[in-house]
Amino acid sequence: MTAFLTSLRDLLARLSEADTEGSYPDDWTRLLKTLIGGTRADASTLMVMDQGVLRPVAVLGLPDDVRGRPFRLEEHPRLAAIAAHPGVCRFPPDSELPDPFDGLLDEDLSQVHDCLGVALRDGDRLIGLLTLDALAVNGLADLDEDELLAAARLLGTCLRVAEQLSTTRLRLSEALEDEQRSTPLQHWHSPAMARLTNALTLVAPTDMSVLLHGETGVGKEAVARALHARSHRHRGPLVQVNCAALPEQLIESELFGHRRGAFSGAASDRRGHFAMADGGTLMLDEIGELPLALQPKLLRALQEGEIQPLGSERPQRIDVRIIAVTNRDLAAEVEAGRFREDLYHRLSAFPLAVPPLRERPEDMLLLAGHFLEDNRIRLGVANLRLDAQAMAALTSWQWPGNVRELEHTLARAALRALGELGPVGPQARHQAILRLSLRHLALPDTPTSATPVLAEASAKPTAVAISDAVALPLREATDDFQRRHIQAHLEANAGNWAATARALGIDPGNLHRLARRLGLKG
Repeated sequence: MTAFLTSLRDLLARLSEADTEGSYPDDWTRLLKTLIGGTRADASTLMVMDQGVLRPVAVLGLPDDVRGRPFRLEEHPRLAAIAAHPGVCRFPPDSELPDPFDGLLDEDLSQVHDCLGVALRDGDRLIGLLTLDALAVNGLADLDEDELLAAARLLGTCLRVAEQLSTTRLRLSEALEDEQRSTPLQHWHSPAMARLTNALTLVAPTDMSVLLHGETGVGKEAVARALHARSHRHRGPLVQVNCAALPEQLIESELFGHRRGAFSGAASDRRGHFAMADGGTLMLDEIGELPLALQPKLLRALQEGEIQPLGSERPQRIDVRIIAVTNRDLAAEVEAGRFREDLYHRLSAFPLAVPPLRERPEDMLLLAGHFLEDNRIRLGVANLRLDAQAMAALTSWQWPGNVRELEHTLARAALRALGELGPVGPQARHQAILRLSLRHLALPDTPTSATPVLAEASAKPTAVAISDAVALPLREATDDFQRRHIQAHLEANAGNWAATARALGIDPGNLHRLARRLGLKG
């Protein structure tokens, strides 16, 4: 207990240092180690309650990706029982309530046989949980419950202090929020994301225009939503416009609106996106695709704070914060004469670079844990975990498609692993613990029996025998070809969707819709 009190005191001292840039997850893990070091627990977690979801800030004896998994009380009855219990909640070895960590302990796919937990509270409010698990029956029988409850009360105090300190709260339980996909509030470990989060926190409360730039799939839209959510405009609308998906002849009408009879087909008045975003935020995605002829009108709207709908004789005042998003180098576009320099400077009052996944390897397993939990719920299985080789492959792969590629890779891997179970009933499926291996990930240049050898196939124009393990249904094979073909053209055109559409000979709007269906765009 003395070592625990010392660690707790040191952590509280660090939490009070507003300018501290240290790694708080390491501090919480150190605290958890001192607390359970004298027990026979094989695994333990310290979780915090964040917007109705429990998120681990420290784990022992469990894979690192567990830190990225959200745990909802309604989906985990054991955690719900702990949260409702006034003291130490113990579960009998034959408890029918599924354990959230079955199959995740580091010793193979063993199931937990002794489990207990304590709710951490601030008065009557649940602010976290402490869980201990052992593989041996009655492995935690000799644990001193009074001492554990006393430590739990101190932990609750520590979490409450952390919650009250805004600078710590950002590091403890905030990250980029994707409201549409319910992306979790992560505990980012990487310096690159810490810098981005600090910059985002700095600019969000202002009305400055922000230029978000970064590679495809890094999460620029999530950053834009986080900017809006943290601004004083968060109660106003967030309107998203994809400039590349708008037909060129209708862009002005879409942005600024029109009056009835302004042009052929204008049968009624229509508000534009600027008017829709009045009092809120307008996100202009793929701003680099905006036609040069329309850029002066956008510049005027930004400079004057007013728009003039097509067919209207008088301007209209608007109050809009602009977030421009691009995967192109707009400075280079200015040099090439494809983008106005004055508009570029107006949009980039505060530029923010969203780092690619390869520059933030510390966050890889956190993201993997979140996506694994998503797929566990979607597939209705007990648990999903990565084996050691798969985990190493994830951290060593360069991820040219960034976070989106990681998400889709894990979704496909989980589906392949489920397919290997064969026909099973709902009960067996609900109890299944799936281990994902290199074979399931099927990363490029990774040996796997599930990946067809395309070079050999292309060298033989005659019909070849395809084993059942390699064969794909026609729809899946077609989608896979289209996905690779579009990705190749996209890379050849430096991520420019409009140029890719021209190279493929299809309408840009149709390309965007196809890309979304194939998982190439969010």
